[in-house]
Amino acid sequence: MGPWSIRQINAYNLSTLRRSPLAEISGSLGDLGTLLPILIALTRQDAISLSSTLVFSGLANILTGVFFGIPLPVQPMKAIAAVTLSRSLTRAETMSAGLFVAGAVSLFSATGLLRRFTRVIPVPVVKGIQVGAGISLVLSAGSSLLLPLGWVTPSRTDNLLWALFAFLLLLALTHVSRFPYALFLFALGLFVSVLQLLSSEGARKSHLWLSLWHPSVLLPSWHDFRIGALDAGVGQLPLTTLNSVIAVTHLSADLLPMMPSPTTTKLGFSVAAMNLVGCWFGAMPVCHGSGGLAAQYRFGARSGASIVILGSVKLILGLFVAEGLVEVLQRFPKALLGVMVIAAGLELARVGETLNYNARDLEIAGGDAEHDDEDDFGAAVAGSKEFRRLDTEERQRRWTVMFMTVGGLLAFRNDLVGFAAGMLCHWTYEAPEWVGRIRRPEREIESEDLLG
Repeated sequence: MGPWSIRQINAYNLSTLRRSPLAEISGSLGDLGTLLPILIALTRQDAISLSSTLVFSGLANILTGVFFGIPLPVQPMKAIAAVTLSRSLTRAETMSAGLFVAGAVSLFSATGLLRRFTRVIPVPVVKGIQVGAGISLVLSAGSSLLLPLGWVTPSRTDNLLWALFAFLLLLALTHVSRFPYALFLFALGLFVSVLQLLSSEGARKSHLWLSLWHPSVLLPSWHDFRIGALDAGVGQLPLTTLNSVIAVTHLSADLLPMMPSPTTTKLGFSVAAMNLVGCWFGAMPVCHGSGGLAAQYRFGARSGASIVILGSVKLILGLFVAEGLVEVLQRFPKALLGVMVIAAGLELARVGETLNYNARDLEIAGGDAEHDDEDDFGAAVAGSKEFRRLDTEERQRRWTVMFMTVGGLLAFRNDLVGFAAGMLCHWTYEAPEWVGRIRRPEREIESEDLLG
C-alpha cells in the first residue's frame, strides 16, 4: 500500500471519529495504565517537569495522529524511568538519558543503520532489559512507597489497608481487560489529594485550577550526561529501536491493514524529535510502543483521532493546570501509587513470557496459518504467523542470556551492566559456532587437497 497524503489521513481520522466517537475516546485511554503511574512517580521525585511533559507529549500525540493516522502511543521510556526511580537520578540526569537515546536513534535513522542495529542485539538481551526494568519498578514501589506505610499510618487515607484494597481490586479485575484500572485509581487518588489540599492551611494560597506553564530550559552538565547516558540511556536504546520502531511497524500492519504502515525511518525520526525538543525543557523521555498501540486498539481506537483527543487534553492541562497539579500529586496517596507502579512493572516484566515462543526472532518467513496450532514440521503457529520450535538446550540458553541480563541490571541497578552481561553471555554461547565457521574453509581446502 502506497503512502497517504496528510489530507487523506485526516479525512480517515475524521470519518472514523464521526462513525464511532465513543470507541475512539475509549481507545485514547488504553495506555494510561502505564503512563499514569510512571508520570506520577517521576513527578513526586522531581525527576521531570509535569507541565512540560504534558505540553510536549500532548503536542507529540496530536502530530503523530495527524501525520500517521493510527493510534500511535506516546509513552514513557520505561528502562530510563526504572533506573531514575531506583537510583533517584536528578532531573538533569534523566533528561540526559532521553537526549542520548534520541541522538542515537536520529543517527541510526539518518544513516540507515536502524535495522542493522536491531539485528545485532539478540532478543533475549532485549527482553532481559524489559524484565529487569519491570522488576526494578516493582522493587522501587515496594521500598520507597509501600514499605514506610503502616496498617493505619501515616493517615486514614494513606496506609496499608488502602494498598490492600488496591491490590485486591487488581486481582479481581485480572480478567476484565477493558476496565481502566489505572484511571480509576488515579481518579480516586486525585480526589483524596484535592480534599487534603483544600482542607490544609495553605489551600487559599494554592492556585490549583489556573496555573500557566512557565517553561525553562535545562542544560545538563557533562557529568549529568555521562551518568544519564551510561546508567539509563544505553539500556533503553535497544528497547526503543525494537519496541518503538520495528515492532510498531509490524503490529500496525497486522492491526490496521487498511492504513499504510509508518516506515522505520519515519518512526525513528519521530522518537528522536519528541525528545530532542522536549527534554531540554524537563519533559519526560518518551517513545512509541507496540504494547501501547495494542492497548489502545483493544479499547476501541482505530485511527489517529483517538490520540489527537488525548493530546489535546494533555496540552490544555499542561498549559493551564499542571503547575498547580504538582502540589496535588505530591499529596497523592503512596498506597495507591505503589500498587499502580507495581502493576505497571509486572505488565512490563510479562514480556519475558514469550521468549521461547512467538518471539520475533523465531518467526518463520512466509508463515501463514489461521489458528494457534502445530504444523507437520514442528513449527509453532500463532494467528497468521509461524514460529520455529526450539529444543530444550536452545530454550535454556535463551533463558540464561535473559536472566543474566536481568541479574546484572538488578544487582548494579544499571542498564549498561545488564546489557553488557547479557551480550557477553550470548557471545559465549555463540563462540563455538563462530570458531566452526572459521575452521570450515580450512577443512574444505584440506579435503580438496586429498581428493586432488
